[in-house]
Amino acid sequence: MTKQLSFLPKIDRAATQEKLEGILESVRIYKQFGMMRKEMKVTPSYEVREHGPTHAVGKPLEDVAISNIQQNKREEWLEKMAFRVEQALSRFGNSTAGKNQRDIIVKRYLEDEDVCDYMVYNEIGMSERTYRRVKARAFYKLAFALRLEVYEIENQYGGDDL
Repeated sequence: MTKQLSFLPKIDRAATQEKLEGILESVRIYKQFGMMRKEMKVTPSYEVREHGPTHAVGKPLEDVAISNIQQNKREEWLEKMAFRVEQALSRFGNSTAGKNQRDIIVKRYLEDEDVCDYMVYNEIGMSERTYRRVKARAFYKLAFALRLEVYEIENQYGGDDL
């Protein structure tokens, strides 16, 4: 009975960061390259065929069309997610803190591929400790804005372990 009731679930920071970094990586790659459409082969490819009936009919045109439709859905999702990330970053504000948070996310995750944390905080002119705190706040805000936060699952029966 000494435990206080809490209506706000705890956030799993590591899982939230991992999920958000995955999304930002996908958005960065999409912005750099876009989506590559599959095309049907024009030249035939000869392959060894085992003797006996396989009763399998090759439908390369249909396979390519289905693949492109699935890829188109993924492209639409990535386009929407890229737009949502840009909108969320633009709402960080024009204060120094908002600009720093936006700069950290953009420079570290959305611009170049092989950028490390020390490169970003040296470029911005920030100490490592301040950089880590500002980055954590930026991740927290961005995860909530994109609804990507991951909550810790607590034992709903009240015991430590079952």
